[in-house]
Amino acid sequence: MSDVDVATPPASHRDLLGFALGFVGIAIFGATLPMTRIAVATFDPWFVTLGRAGIAAVLAASLLLVLRRRPPPRAAWPTLAMAALMTVIGFPIFSAVAMTTVPAAHGGVVLGLLPLATSIAAVVINGERPSALFWVWSLVGAGLVLAFPLRTTDASMGAGDVFLVLSVVAASTGYALFARAGRWVSGWEAISWALVLMAPVTVTGSLFLFRPDYAAAPGAAVGALLYVAVFSVFIGFFFWNAGLAIGGVARVGQVQLLQTFVTLAVSAALLGETIDGTTLGFALAVMAVVLLARRAAVSRRSAA
Repeated sequence: MSDVDVATPPASHRDLLGFALGFVGIAIFGATLPMTRIAVATFDPWFVTLGRAGIAAVLAASLLLVLRRRPPPRAAWPTLAMAALMTVIGFPIFSAVAMTTVPAAHGGVVLGLLPLATSIAAVVINGERPSALFWVWSLVGAGLVLAFPLRTTDASMGAGDVFLVLSVVAASTGYALFARAGRWVSGWEAISWALVLMAPVTVTGSLFLFRPDYAAAPGAAVGALLYVAVFSVFIGFFFWNAGLAIGGVARVGQVQLLQTFVTLAVSAALLGETIDGTTLGFALAVMAVVLLARRAAVSRRSAA
Protein backbone atom coordinates (compact mmCIF):
# COMPACT_ATOMS: atom_id res chain seq x y z
CA MET A 1 0.00 0.00 0.00
CA SER A 2 1.36 3.41 -0.90
CA ASP A 3 0.10 6.95 -1.22
CA VAL A 4 -0.37 8.31 -4.71
CA ASP A 5 -1.78 11.57 -5.98
CA VAL A 6 -5.04 11.36 -7.87
CA ALA A 7 -5.59 14.55 -9.81
CA THR A 8 -9.10 15.95 -9.51
CA PRO A 9 -10.28 17.28 -12.91
CA PRO A 10 -10.56 21.08 -13.04
CA ALA A 11 -14.31 20.82 -13.71
CA SER A 12 -16.75 17.92 -14.00
CA HIS A 13 -20.37 17.05 -13.46
CA ARG A 14 -19.39 15.46 -10.16
CA ASP A 15 -17.70 18.66 -9.02
CA LEU A 16 -20.73 20.68 -10.09
CA LEU A 17 -22.98 18.46 -7.97
CA GLY A 18 -20.59 18.95 -5.04
CA PHE A 19 -20.76 22.70 -5.49
CA ALA A 20 -24.55 22.67 -5.75
CA LEU A 21 -24.95 20.64 -2.57
CA GLY A 22 -22.37 22.80 -0.82
CA PHE A 23 -24.21 25.97 -1.80
CA VAL A 24 -27.48 24.67 -0.34
CA GLY A 25 -25.62 23.98 2.90
CA ILE A 26 -24.07 27.46 2.86
CA ALA A 27 -27.46 29.07 2.20
CA ILE A 28 -28.73 27.33 5.34
CA PHE A 29 -25.62 28.19 7.38
CA GLY A 30 -25.78 31.82 6.23
CA ALA A 31 -28.73 32.47 8.55
CA THR A 32 -26.94 30.99 11.57
CA LEU A 33 -25.34 34.18 12.94
CA PRO A 34 -28.47 36.37 12.62
CA MET A 35 -30.58 33.64 14.21
CA THR A 36 -27.98 33.15 16.95
CA ARG A 37 -27.96 36.88 17.65
CA ILE A 38 -31.75 36.82 18.07
CA ALA A 39 -31.54 33.77 20.33
CA VAL A 40 -28.80 35.08 22.65
CA ALA A 41 -30.80 38.25 23.24
CA THR A 42 -33.07 36.05 25.38
CA PHE A 43 -31.15 32.87 26.16
CA ASP A 44 -27.72 32.36 27.71
CA PRO A 45 -25.05 31.59 25.03
CA TRP A 46 -24.23 28.25 26.66
CA PHE A 47 -27.91 27.30 26.70
CA VAL A 48 -28.16 28.18 23.00
CA THR A 49 -25.08 26.08 22.25
CA LEU A 50 -26.14 23.00 24.19
CA GLY A 51 -29.86 23.43 23.54
CA ARG A 52 -29.55 23.55 19.77
CA ALA A 53 -27.29 20.51 19.75
CA GLY A 54 -29.55 18.67 22.20
CA ILE A 55 -32.63 19.24 20.06
CA ALA A 56 -30.72 18.17 16.95
CA ALA A 57 -29.47 15.05 18.77
CA VAL A 58 -33.03 13.94 19.49
CA LEU A 59 -33.92 14.40 15.82
CA ALA A 60 -30.77 12.57 14.72
CA ALA A 61 -31.36 9.63 17.05
CA SER A 62 -34.98 9.36 15.89
CA LEU A 63 -33.96 9.33 12.23
CA LEU A 64 -31.26 6.72 12.79
CA LEU A 65 -33.71 4.50 14.66
CA VAL A 66 -36.47 4.83 12.06
CA LEU A 67 -34.05 3.97 9.24
CA ARG A 68 -32.40 1.26 11.36
CA ARG A 69 -28.87 2.42 10.68
CA ARG A 70 -26.02 0.45 12.18
CA PRO A 71 -23.38 2.36 14.16
CA PRO A 72 -20.20 3.22 12.23
CA PRO A 73 -17.15 0.95 12.62
CA ARG A 74 -14.91 1.52 15.61
CA ALA A 75 -12.26 3.20 13.44
CA ALA A 76 -14.71 6.01 12.58
CA TRP A 77 -15.52 7.12 16.12
CA PRO A 78 -12.36 9.15 16.90
CA THR A 79 -12.89 11.20 13.73
CA LEU A 80 -16.60 11.65 14.43
CA ALA A 81 -15.90 12.60 18.06
CA MET A 82 -13.43 15.32 17.08
CA ALA A 83 -15.71 16.58 14.30
CA ALA A 84 -18.56 16.75 16.81
CA LEU A 85 -16.44 18.62 19.33
CA MET A 86 -15.47 21.20 16.70
CA THR A 87 -18.86 21.74 15.05
CA VAL A 88 -21.43 20.80 17.68
CA ILE A 89 -19.71 22.51 20.63
CA GLY A 90 -16.77 24.63 19.45
CA PHE A 91 -18.26 26.69 16.64
CA PRO A 92 -21.64 27.26 18.34
CA ILE A 93 -20.24 28.52 21.64
CA PHE A 94 -17.58 30.72 20.07
CA SER A 95 -20.07 32.27 17.65
CA ALA A 96 -22.78 32.63 20.32
CA VAL A 97 -20.41 34.50 22.65
CA ALA A 98 -19.28 36.67 19.73
CA MET A 99 -22.89 37.55 18.87
CA THR A 100 -23.34 39.09 22.32
CA THR A 101 -20.80 41.80 21.43
CA VAL A 102 -20.71 42.27 17.63
CA PRO A 103 -23.40 42.64 14.92
CA ALA A 104 -24.38 39.58 12.91
CA ALA A 105 -23.30 41.24 9.65
CA HIS A 106 -19.85 41.95 11.12
CA GLY A 107 -19.58 38.32 12.17
CA GLY A 108 -20.58 37.20 8.70
CA VAL A 109 -17.70 39.16 7.23
CA VAL A 110 -15.13 37.68 9.61
CA LEU A 111 -16.41 34.23 8.69
CA GLY A 112 -15.17 35.06 5.21
CA LEU A 113 -11.94 33.49 6.44
CA LEU A 114 -13.65 30.09 6.51
CA PRO A 115 -12.87 29.06 2.90
CA LEU A 116 -9.13 29.69 3.32
CA ALA A 117 -9.14 27.98 6.73
CA THR A 118 -11.07 25.03 5.31
CA SER A 119 -8.55 24.65 2.47
CA ILE A 120 -5.71 24.58 5.00
CA ALA A 121 -7.59 21.97 7.04
CA ALA A 122 -8.09 19.92 3.87
CA VAL A 123 -4.34 19.88 3.33
CA VAL A 124 -3.44 19.02 6.94
CA ILE A 125 -6.21 16.52 7.69
CA ASN A 126 -7.24 15.02 4.35
CA GLY A 127 -4.04 15.25 2.34
CA GLU A 128 -5.52 17.35 -0.45
CA ARG A 129 -3.01 19.32 -2.49
CA PRO A 130 -4.45 22.42 -4.16
CA SER A 131 -2.50 23.94 -7.03
CA ALA A 132 -0.73 27.29 -6.78
CA LEU A 133 -3.51 28.85 -8.86
CA PHE A 134 -6.10 27.56 -6.41
CA TRP A 135 -4.27 29.23 -3.51
CA VAL A 136 -4.09 32.48 -5.48
CA TRP A 137 -7.85 32.56 -5.96
CA SER A 138 -8.40 31.52 -2.34
CA LEU A 139 -6.33 34.45 -1.12
CA VAL A 140 -8.04 36.83 -3.53
CA GLY A 141 -11.45 35.69 -2.28
CA ALA A 142 -10.47 36.02 1.38
CA GLY A 143 -9.00 39.44 0.67
CA LEU A 144 -12.19 40.63 -1.01
CA VAL A 145 -14.39 39.45 1.83
CA LEU A 146 -12.16 40.93 4.53
CA ALA A 147 -11.72 44.20 2.63
CA PHE A 148 -15.47 44.65 2.49
CA PRO A 149 -16.02 45.93 6.07
CA LEU A 150 -12.88 48.08 6.05
CA ARG A 151 -14.64 50.55 3.73
CA THR A 152 -16.68 51.92 6.60
CA THR A 153 -15.20 50.57 9.83
CA ASP A 154 -11.83 50.60 11.51
CA ALA A 155 -9.59 47.56 11.51
CA SER A 156 -9.38 47.20 15.28
CA MET A 157 -10.26 43.85 16.79
CA GLY A 158 -12.26 43.29 19.92
CA ALA A 159 -13.09 40.27 22.03
CA GLY A 160 -15.95 39.39 19.70
CA ASP A 161 -13.55 39.13 16.76
CA VAL A 162 -11.27 36.80 18.71
CA PHE A 163 -14.20 34.46 19.37
CA LEU A 164 -15.18 34.67 15.70
CA VAL A 165 -11.68 33.63 14.63
CA LEU A 166 -11.85 30.71 17.08
CA SER A 167 -15.18 29.74 15.54
CA VAL A 168 -13.53 29.76 12.10
CA VAL A 169 -10.79 27.41 13.31
CA ALA A 170 -13.34 25.08 14.92
CA ALA A 171 -15.67 24.98 11.91
CA SER A 172 -12.98 24.47 9.27
CA THR A 173 -11.39 21.65 11.27
CA GLY A 174 -14.77 20.00 11.79
CA TYR A 175 -15.66 20.24 8.10
CA ALA A 176 -12.45 18.48 7.07
CA LEU A 177 -13.01 15.78 9.69
CA PHE A 178 -16.57 15.15 8.52
CA ALA A 179 -15.28 14.76 4.97
CA ARG A 180 -12.71 12.27 6.26
CA ALA A 181 -15.50 10.33 7.99
CA GLY A 182 -17.05 9.91 4.54
CA ARG A 183 -14.89 6.83 4.05
CA TRP A 184 -17.10 5.05 6.60
CA VAL A 185 -20.52 6.74 6.55
CA SER A 186 -22.57 9.07 4.37
CA GLY A 187 -22.76 12.80 5.12
CA TRP A 188 -26.11 12.77 6.88
CA GLU A 189 -25.12 9.77 8.97
CA ALA A 190 -21.86 11.44 9.97
CA ILE A 191 -23.58 14.48 11.50
CA SER A 192 -26.32 12.28 12.99
CA TRP A 193 -23.91 9.97 14.80
CA ALA A 194 -21.79 12.94 15.87
CA LEU A 195 -24.85 14.57 17.45
CA VAL A 196 -25.83 11.30 19.16
CA LEU A 197 -22.28 10.94 20.45
CA MET A 198 -22.49 14.36 22.11
CA ALA A 199 -26.07 13.87 23.36
CA PRO A 200 -25.15 12.97 26.98
CA VAL A 201 -23.42 16.35 27.26
CA THR A 202 -25.77 18.48 25.16
CA VAL A 203 -29.13 17.14 26.37
CA THR A 204 -28.11 16.98 30.03
CA GLY A 205 -26.40 20.36 29.87
CA SER A 206 -29.33 22.12 28.19
CA LEU A 207 -31.77 20.71 30.76
CA PHE A 208 -29.47 21.87 33.56
CA LEU A 209 -29.18 25.39 32.10
CA PHE A 210 -32.89 25.76 31.37
CA ARG A 211 -34.44 28.56 33.47
CA PRO A 212 -38.16 28.85 34.31
CA ASP A 213 -38.40 32.24 32.59
CA TYR A 214 -37.37 30.61 29.30
CA ALA A 215 -40.87 29.10 29.16
CA ALA A 216 -42.17 32.61 28.48
CA ALA A 217 -39.49 33.47 25.91
CA PRO A 218 -40.60 35.54 22.88
CA GLY A 219 -41.63 33.60 19.82
CA ALA A 220 -38.79 35.12 17.79
CA ALA A 221 -36.19 33.79 20.23
CA VAL A 222 -37.74 30.33 20.27
CA GLY A 223 -37.98 30.29 16.49
CA ALA A 224 -34.34 31.35 16.18
CA LEU A 225 -33.26 28.59 18.56
CA LEU A 226 -35.25 26.02 16.60
CA TYR A 227 -33.72 27.21 13.34
CA VAL A 228 -30.14 26.79 14.52
CA ALA A 229 -31.09 23.41 16.04
CA VAL A 230 -32.97 21.91 13.09
CA PHE A 231 -31.20 23.56 10.16
CA SER A 232 -27.79 24.92 11.22
CA VAL A 233 -26.73 21.89 13.27
CA PHE A 234 -28.60 19.12 11.50
CA ILE A 235 -30.17 19.47 8.04
CA GLY A 236 -27.58 21.92 6.72
CA PHE A 237 -24.88 19.32 7.25
CA PHE A 238 -26.77 16.80 5.09
CA PHE A 239 -26.01 18.97 2.07
CA TRP A 240 -22.67 20.36 3.21
CA ASN A 241 -21.04 17.05 4.14
CA ALA A 242 -22.26 15.47 0.91
CA GLY A 243 -20.88 18.37 -1.12
CA LEU A 244 -17.47 18.15 0.54
CA ALA A 245 -17.29 14.39 0.05
CA ILE A 246 -18.23 14.62 -3.64
CA GLY A 247 -16.27 17.69 -4.73
CA GLY A 248 -13.40 17.79 -2.24
CA VAL A 249 -12.97 19.87 0.91
CA ALA A 250 -10.65 22.52 -0.51
CA ARG A 251 -12.57 23.18 -3.71
CA VAL A 252 -16.15 23.05 -2.43
CA GLY A 253 -15.03 24.93 0.67
CA GLN A 254 -14.64 28.03 -1.54
CA VAL A 255 -18.44 28.25 -1.74
CA GLN A 256 -18.24 29.55 1.83
CA LEU A 257 -17.07 32.88 0.39
CA LEU A 258 -20.73 33.43 -0.48
CA GLN A 259 -21.86 32.79 3.09
CA THR A 260 -20.92 36.34 4.09
CA PHE A 261 -23.42 37.77 1.64
CA VAL A 262 -26.14 35.29 2.60
CA THR A 263 -25.60 36.42 6.19
CA LEU A 264 -25.82 40.07 5.15
CA ALA A 265 -29.06 39.44 3.26
CA VAL A 266 -30.64 37.61 6.20
CA SER A 267 -29.39 40.30 8.61
CA ALA A 268 -31.03 42.95 6.43
CA ALA A 269 -34.31 41.04 6.39
CA LEU A 270 -34.42 40.15 10.09
CA LEU A 271 -32.33 42.81 11.83
CA GLY A 272 -32.90 45.84 9.62
CA GLU A 273 -29.34 46.16 8.31
CA THR A 274 -28.97 47.74 4.86
CA ILE A 275 -27.46 46.37 1.64
CA ASP A 276 -26.19 48.90 -0.90
CA GLY A 277 -24.82 48.71 -4.43
CA THR A 278 -21.27 48.32 -3.20
CA THR A 279 -22.28 45.26 -1.22
CA LEU A 280 -23.80 43.71 -4.32
CA GLY A 281 -20.64 44.55 -6.26
CA PHE A 282 -18.48 42.76 -3.72
CA ALA A 283 -20.85 39.79 -3.82
CA LEU A 284 -20.56 39.52 -7.61
CA ALA A 285 -16.76 39.75 -7.41
CA VAL A 286 -16.68 36.99 -4.82
CA MET A 287 -18.94 34.82 -6.97
CA ALA A 288 -16.49 35.23 -9.85
CA VAL A 289 -13.61 34.14 -7.61
CA VAL A 290 -15.55 31.05 -6.51
CA LEU A 291 -16.10 30.06 -10.14
CA LEU A 292 -12.43 30.60 -11.00
CA ALA A 293 -11.27 28.63 -7.96
CA ARG A 294 -13.58 25.80 -8.99
CA ARG A 295 -11.62 25.42 -12.21
CA ALA A 296 -8.23 25.27 -10.49
CA ALA A 297 -6.74 21.80 -10.05
CA VAL A 298 -6.71 20.02 -6.70
CA SER A 299 -4.95 16.70 -6.14
CA ARG A 300 -6.24 14.22 -3.60
CA ARG A 301 -4.15 11.56 -1.92
CA SER A 302 -5.56 8.06 -1.96
CA ALA A 303 -4.32 4.59 -1.16
CA ALA A 304 -3.31 2.24 -3.94
